Amino acid sequence: MFNFLIETFLLGLKNLRLHKLRSLLTALGIILGVLAVILMVAIGNGAKQAAMEQMEQLGANNIVVRSVKPAESNDASQRTQRILEYGIKRSDELRLKTLSKIQTIVALRDCEQKVVRGSIRAAANTIGTTPEFFAMMNRALERGRYFTTIDYDEQQSVCVLGSIAAQQLFPYSDPLGQTIQVGTGGMATIMLTVVGVLEPTGLRPDSAQGGIVNRNLDQDIYFPLTLAQDTFGDSIIRRQAGAMERKQIELTEIWIKCADRNDVEELSLIVENTINNTHPTVDFEVKAPIQILRQAEKLNRTFNLVMGGTAAVSLLVGGIGIMNIMLASVTERTKEVGIRRALGAKRRHITLQFLIETTVLSICGGLIGIGLGVGAAKALPALVSDYRTSVTTWSVMLSFIISAMIGIGFGLYPAIKAARMNPIEALRHE
Repeated sequence: MFNFLIETFLLGLKNLRLHKLRSLLTALGIILGVLAVILMVAIGNGAKQAAMEQMEQLGANNIVVRSVKPAESNDASQRTQRILEYGIKRSDELRLKTLSKIQTIVALRDCEQKVVRGSIRAAANTIGTTPEFFAMMNRALERGRYFTTIDYDEQQSVCVLGSIAAQQLFPYSDPLGQTIQVGTGGMATIMLTVVGVLEPTGLRPDSAQGGIVNRNLDQDIYFPLTLAQDTFGDSIIRRQAGAMERKQIELTEIWIKCADRNDVEELSLIVENTINNTHPTVDFEVKAPIQILRQAEKLNRTFNLVMGGTAAVSLLVGGIGIMNIMLASVTERTKEVGIRRALGAKRRHITLQFLIETTVLSICGGLIGIGLGVGAAKALPALVSDYRTSVTTWSVMLSFIISAMIGIGFGLYPAIKAARMNPIEALRHE
């Protein structure tokens, strides 16, 4: 029996080689379907991995409460000189500290001040915060140190630079131990000594999963919140085009670390309700990095549905193509079937012969599709920077199995039809 299978397999390969172009076109549907399956899974898995990395980088257990500026007034006279008071307050922070399931709370204040070093000016974010911020946000040091609790309590004039801010202010020198000026001349200013430089995060507010972060973290300059409040207060004054705007903001953000990751989404709702009770207008928002993963999973499901349908149609068309070609092949080889039956071949032998041919054809198409799919998945990130891919073993194995099953399923009917031919009529066929 084993020798018979080998002979039948070799005969199937020979018949396929006799019609190379026809065999390739027949397998094209299988090739495209398998390629689509592997590429679809690779893109979806890559997006999920990117979301997981960003979630871990921002802290999977974290929740951010952020001040949001109210809608602009349409009255030009009201915009000439006004005071906007909005956002989260220190009293909100105190109330949040009374909630259960919270491990750590860190407050941030974006002072929105100019940053210069001599004649060099940096497009940096001046952030007052607490020493716990660095551990909560997983901000690793490239060199130097963080500012400490002692620095915070004693309002020491020290700061830690993000990687881009360090490059802008100190393009050709080591920033450690050097000073920078924060603030506007003629108004409040402060000289800060650089004690540390952070490793780059790569997080951008315009990235696919950057909805949690509304600024470039690598452009941040962190210094003690106590010093920021004492120096700049709660007011931010902006003058432009003959108008002056004064904003009164106590805190820009509050980051909350949940004790258990499973409670993050529930705690987000509790935090929102707690703050909402004391805010007559919606001047804040609550987000959690874990929402990045939820959004990625939702988009992934939609993407999988669309691409899965496309792949299924391609595989179905490929299967129909195999059946169509094999039915034509059965008609062409009617006399061959009659001769084999006359020489003693049984129906199961004829069935097996044609079934092996269709299986070999679909498996070859599947292997070509796997090669093209893996190659496309590897090449896509180089061609389109927004896409990240990750080829999974299970998608390759599933594609191979599906291609084999299509060969068997769609080749079964032509094989049975060939086996049921009347040997005498087959021999007389011209």
